[in-house]
Amino acid sequence: MSKHNGWLMALMVCVAMHSGIAIAGESGTMSKADDMKVEPFRDAKSVKALAVGEKLDILSKQGGWFKVKAGKATGWVHMLSVRKGDAKKGADNASGLLALSSGRAGTGKVVATTGVRGLNEEELKAATFNEAELKRAEANASSKADSAAFAKQGKLVARSFDYLPAK
Repeated sequence: MSKHNGWLMALMVCVAMHSGIAIAGESGTMSKADDMKVEPFRDAKSVKALAVGEKLDILSKQGGWFKVKAGKATGWVHMLSVRKGDAKKGADNASGLLALSSGRAGTGKVVATTGVRGLNEEELKAATFNEAELKRAEANASSKADSAAFAKQGKLVARSFDYLPAK
């Protein structure tokens, strides 16, 4: 595993640890059409269909799901379908890219997913390099010293481990 992958993993862990902060009371917009569910599971009964651009209030978060209120209806929507914040003011796009969650699959079996998600095959094929977005992402990086100070404050201890051999 390269140094870059190690930093990426550390970033994902930090985002996951802080993802539940400041959820309740936030507004959101549907970034893609999806069904509002009674429970936070794909095979749960649908409450109503939500359209792209529909405004909603985010009440809480559970795994990869937001409990939301849209109009008079309240229910659960998969977080990858929601853009947090006001789309016109610049939304928090992290919720659409990172999903560290577990849930019930349509088969009733328990599943777990971890990683970067939210892009379909067409979006990946149409992707182009965006230097401005790369610089914006790099601006959020923390230095090794800042990371060490954060770890010390949280009483975290460094631990070495062997990586899996490259195939």
